[in-house]
Amino acid sequence: MEAKTSLLDNMIGVGDMVLLEPLTEESFINNLKNRFDHSEIYTYIGSVVISLNPYRPLPIYTADKVEEYRNRNFYELSPHIYALADEAYRSLRDQDKDQCILITGESGAGKTEASKLVMSYVAAVCGKGQEVNKVKEQLLQSNPVLEAFGNAKTVRNDNSSRFGKYMDIEFDFKGDPLGGVISNYLLEKSRVVKQPRGERNFHIFYQLLSGSVHPSQYTPININPTVMRFRLVSQNAMQIVGFMEDEVQSVLELVAAILKLGNIEFKPESRVNGFDESRLFTISIDLKEMCELLGIEQSALERAFSFRTVEARLDKVSTTLNVAQAYYARDALAKNLYSRLFSWLVTRINESIKVRGLRKKVMGVLDIYGFEIFEDNSFEQFIINYCNEKLQQIFIELTLREEQEEYVREGIEWTNIEYFNNAIICDLIENNQNGILAMLDEECLRPGTVTDETFLDKLNTICADHQHFESRLSKNSKFLTDHTLPHNCFRIQHYAGKVLYRVEGFVDKNNDLLYRDLSQVMFKANHSLMKLLFPEGNPNKVNLKRPPTAGFQFRASVGTLMKNLLTKNPNYIRCIKPNDKKAAHIFTESLVCHQVRYLGLMENVRVRRAGYAFRQAYEPCLERYKMLCKQTWPHWKGPAREGVEVLLTDLQIPNEEFSYGRSKIFIRNPRTLFTLENKRAQCLEDLATLIQKIYRGWKRRTEFLLMKRSQVVVAAWYRRYAQQKKYQQIKSSTIVVQSFIRGWKRYKTCIPPFQMQKYFLELKKTLPSMSPIDKSWPARPYLFLEGAHTELRRIFHLWRCKKYREQFTEQKKAIFEEKLEASEIFKDKKTLYPSSVGQPFKGDYLEMKTNPRYQKLNNLVEEKVILADIVNKINRANGKGAPRVFLLTKINLVLADHKTGQMKEGDFLLSSERLIEIITKLHRIKTSSGEQINIDISDEFLVQFKQDKVCVKFLQGGPKNGNSATCKRKNNRLLEVSVPSP
Repeated sequence: MEAKTSLLDNMIGVGDMVLLEPLTEESFINNLKNRFDHSEIYTYIGSVVISLNPYRPLPIYTADKVEEYRNRNFYELSPHIYALADEAYRSLRDQDKDQCILITGESGAGKTEASKLVMSYVAAVCGKGQEVNKVKEQLLQSNPVLEAFGNAKTVRNDNSSRFGKYMDIEFDFKGDPLGGVISNYLLEKSRVVKQPRGERNFHIFYQLLSGSVHPSQYTPININPTVMRFRLVSQNAMQIVGFMEDEVQSVLELVAAILKLGNIEFKPESRVNGFDESRLFTISIDLKEMCELLGIEQSALERAFSFRTVEARLDKVSTTLNVAQAYYARDALAKNLYSRLFSWLVTRINESIKVRGLRKKVMGVLDIYGFEIFEDNSFEQFIINYCNEKLQQIFIELTLREEQEEYVREGIEWTNIEYFNNAIICDLIENNQNGILAMLDEECLRPGTVTDETFLDKLNTICADHQHFESRLSKNSKFLTDHTLPHNCFRIQHYAGKVLYRVEGFVDKNNDLLYRDLSQVMFKANHSLMKLLFPEGNPNKVNLKRPPTAGFQFRASVGTLMKNLLTKNPNYIRCIKPNDKKAAHIFTESLVCHQVRYLGLMENVRVRRAGYAFRQAYEPCLERYKMLCKQTWPHWKGPAREGVEVLLTDLQIPNEEFSYGRSKIFIRNPRTLFTLENKRAQCLEDLATLIQKIYRGWKRRTEFLLMKRSQVVVAAWYRRYAQQKKYQQIKSSTIVVQSFIRGWKRYKTCIPPFQMQKYFLELKKTLPSMSPIDKSWPARPYLFLEGAHTELRRIFHLWRCKKYREQFTEQKKAIFEEKLEASEIFKDKKTLYPSSVGQPFKGDYLEMKTNPRYQKLNNLVEEKVILADIVNKINRANGKGAPRVFLLTKINLVLADHKTGQMKEGDFLLSSERLIEIITKLHRIKTSSGEQINIDISDEFLVQFKQDKVCVKFLQGGPKNGNSATCKRKNNRLLEVSVPSP
């Protein structure tokens, strides 16, 4: 996605209404609608931000967006609330100018969300650190706490602020937040006991009851529970702000007590004197539970609802209350209890977030109820609209003042502009003598019978000729036939339009009286907050002076607020509600047009354009348009102002279209700016074409040079390879020719003696070992020595064999001769032969001559014993073996019992571990005597036992056999012999 680098880049519609051409109300509304349809909800009027409520989440408040707008010039990026917040914060941090952000608009336009966005942006861009983060969390978490107790659902807004809030955030010299102070204005406490149709009570009541009981059980609620969409107040948020657990518990107890209070009902009871007295309708469980929650004596509260004590100096008079007065007292107590609890909450939050020490830099954020025009408008709407009149007045004054001050600072000639000043409406309301509030106070304080009708009569008498006041009973007869103006109402033409006010309840709401008996009962309550909320109930400090009226208090607080705002540099966010359905993607032109008119946005644009429509510092102006002049492109080395002068002179722009300020260039007509933008866009296209051309040429030349270098390298390597290959062929051919020629020459001539000497010396050094089995032999160095080299190898082998044989003794020689003979007999015929060939032949294994055990046998055999050993005689009946002494001489073969030495005779089958040696020695005896012996090696043969023939079958055994053979008789004709595996 292409990044925006200026307000003027990739604009949807016009981002700054000052540049709108032509400037009409229709084009103004169409521009807002065009931008709204493309999810561009922010538009500028100079430095004023217009904000349309999208009624849906948009992906424009992410951490990346915060970084994008951080430390950027106001007009550098597309319109956004972050741009205004950043401008205000940087002015505060870098220029030490106290700031205030004024957020105005009617209910449902998004003022509360705008204030939270401003605070969250400032919290994101200021410093970091454990202490700083703690302060930021406390400032941010104060919002959900106050919203829970001060916001409610209205027909125009699901989260409407029913109180005014102004927060001064204080910063240190680095721009890190230190704390703040919150001021609240006119909580709409009448909502506690009564809500208009389709509206709700304050959020905290539903949050307290959520998941426990049905809200319809409590009279002050009066709500359809299906619309409950708000979460419980997070106790974690209250803890972050600084509330202790017991304080949170006390606050919730008071809210629950107000709910119980709303369910108390009264009935009339006649007295002897003929007057009616109020009594509780029945034994009230709600009253009992309320008294338990607050620690109040139930009988004292019941008496306060039935009697009223009037004190006049030293006299006290007790009068009874009828049912209507009892209900009034109940509602007054509920409203006062909630209002004072809310004020205590604000005070408690201020104690946690206030700055200890000297006051530092300050940024004020004002989030106050918007202008309200309901079907039934009462005292609350009158006060709210009066506050909005004051804000509109200060907006007009500060806007014009700032405009004029900038022209004076820059040395620009300025002509005053005519505009509507709503000071006349403010004077109608707040004038100390003939103002509506002053007359209301006078009516409340005067003796005699005072009603809402007498107040209206007074208005009709004094304000009848005022051009912004209308009434059916006024002296102006033109309203006598106006049926839209009832007799008990008056109408004021505010800056935002005409509003009809019903006078019913004006006097009571302005008086805001709470019977002293109830105050004293509340003060005596055994609850931690009651004495703080009702200090006038202290019997030791009775004050007979009438408390100030609600209108007087509000007018004073608004005056303090206006003085505070006038000491700061203002920043404006004008919120607009696009439709009455609170739905996304709907833009009601008539509704938006009405808001544009009463907010004075068209006048704001005209005032801005009356002098110069556009202004910009010299540096960014030169940076943006320098490509339009050859002298300033690509770099201007002089002062920025001189560069702009050269640029505008070269472009031949008429002098009356611009003026040079001390730090800015001022352009009078938007068409001039758009002309510059069109030329810049065309120049950018030309520059893009030029850059593309140069880049493409550079890229093709780079590719060509790369291919050329590659071709040279490839050719060089190929030529080298071809020459090397040709050289190797010539060298190989030369060597072949040389070898043949040298061979031919050597063949024709005698071999030089030194070559033969060298050959024999080298052969002496490389002779193989003396082992007869070593088959190695050095290679011959010369081809002509082939015959001699082979013969020398044969002679050397015979010689080392002779040397090896000379090492043998006669005994060892005889053994090897027997081994050789055994090899001729058994090699490649007997399976176990390879494993037994390495065993030496010993012959006399029994040591016949020295062993006394065999002395008798040694005497019987006179000849020399060639072989003596123990063998097994196999029984043909069962295959079992019996050990026998086996003796072999040149003449005899003797078998004897190995224990007794007694000689044995008979047919037999013998098994011996030295079978090869026995047969070899027997074979040598026979051959030496001239007889021949035939040896048949087979795994199966017949053996004659007298007249019987037995088949002897040899089988290869397993590991169980060990190293000896085992015999097993299968039947009378078969004997199986298992021999061990090799």
